[in-house]
Formats: sequence, structure tokens, C-alpha cells
Amino acid sequence: MEGIIINKVTQSALETIDLEQFYPEGEIIVFDLKDFLFMELILKEKEYREKLKNTDWKIYENKNVCITCSADAILPLWAYMLAVTYLQPVVKDVIVGDEKFMHEVLFLKNLSKINPKDYEGKRVVVKGCGDKPISAVAYAEITKILRPVAKSIMYGEPCSTVPIYKQR
Repeated sequence: MEGIIINKVTQSALETIDLEQFYPEGEIIVFDLKDFLFMELILKEKEYREKLKNTDWKIYENKNVCITCSADAILPLWAYMLAVTYLQPVVKDVIVGDEKFMHEVLFLKNLSKINPKDYEGKRVVVKGCGDKPISAVAYAEITKILRPVAKSIMYGEPCSTVPIYKQR
């Protein structure tokens, strides 16, 4: 058996999770409440309701929308709620926050679809390198999902891992 190279990585019972598979898809559009304010500063309820009523909502259809206000204005919380009532029927998803926060929310929603029982008692490697930027939030979330069920969790590539957790 001299000269035969055995690939122990392919023979190991490792499950690899590539977080890029859960990367959010779809366009993110900002819905800026500044455009609905009087002098970009004051919210007048009657005018606000009228502007929302007359908005062409088709541009938001099947998009991920984040509601924000880029003006330095103090808005009542119901202003965000009212905007959601118009957006929700036409969009994929809607949140209050910026694009980065929306991306994180969508990533967490995608990860929540994982069935932890699929990894029960298994040795799992969470892939560490890829073409898309994956935040610490996603790595923390996958750890929370796997820790109660996995035999072990590692970070990196099957040939070079960093141990994260091992069941006792």
C-alpha cells in the first residue's frame, strides 16, 4: 500500500454548510419618509395620508423595502405603521431601517428555515470563505441553530478547520 494517498477529508463524516446558500436574494429599495414631510421637516397627518394614498406602489412590487427617514425630523411611530399598511400588500418584505439592516433581517429569515434535526449528532463545518460577504451576525446565528444538536461545529474548510464547539 505504499504510494497510495488516502484523502481522509472525503472519507470523514463532515457536513458542510455554505452560508452563501442562504444569502438574501432580491432588490432592496429604500422608502424615504422625508419625501412625505412638509418642508422635509414636519409630518402633517392629513397631507401624509393623502400622499400615501396617491403613491404609485407598483415600483415596490415584489421588492424588499426598508422604510427610513433621511431628514432630521421627529416622526410619530404611527407614521411607520401607516406606511407598512400600504407597502405590505405589494412587497416581498418590509422593515424599518436601512439597507444593511434589511440585508441582515433577510439573512436571518433564510437561516431560520434550517431544520436543526438535520444536523443532530453530526460534525458540521461552517464554510469560511466564499465570493459573497457574510457578516458575523450570520455566523453567530448558524452557531445558535447548530449548538444544541450538532456533535461538533467547526469553521473553515474541511481540510483546515477551527474548532468552535464540541459536545461533551
